[in-house]
Amino acid sequence: METRRTMFSFFMDPIKTIKLRWLQGALHDITQELSRSQFCRFAPQAWAPAINAYRCQECIRICLDLAGVERSLIDLTVEPRRVVIRGTRELPEPSHAEEHTVQLLAMEIDYGPFEREIDLPVEVEIDKAHAEQRNGLLWIALPLRKQS
Repeated sequence: METRRTMFSFFMDPIKTIKLRWLQGALHDITQELSRSQFCRFAPQAWAPAINAYRCQECIRICLDLAGVERSLIDLTVEPRRVVIRGTRELPEPSHAEEHTVQLLAMEIDYGPFEREIDLPVEVEIDKAHAEQRNGLLWIALPLRKQS
């Protein structure tokens, strides 16, 4: 059995080379936008931030992981036996000042609208509830309602 190899040699026209480079750049831009929109399209409608909840002696404390969420984009509703936290986190991307994105390698950080509903085991004092944001965490303090 004989194996044949054929060698091709050809001269590349400089105009064709320029057109190919332009086409590769345009295709790169299109595929980057398509991959980004593909991730956006399949992202869940609302994501749920991780929480830690503690029952203390005189209150319930809830900690939510809301790194990158601006305070003005958080809506907190406290009811006697339930807490609802809603808001939005923008898609974290490099700014134009940092550098133009060439390729999306991974997308694991949730973004877009979020909602978390927490049922409470006891009633809390709605008027005395307060929250503060520290180091990307939202801390909610819910004083327990005194039994009469």
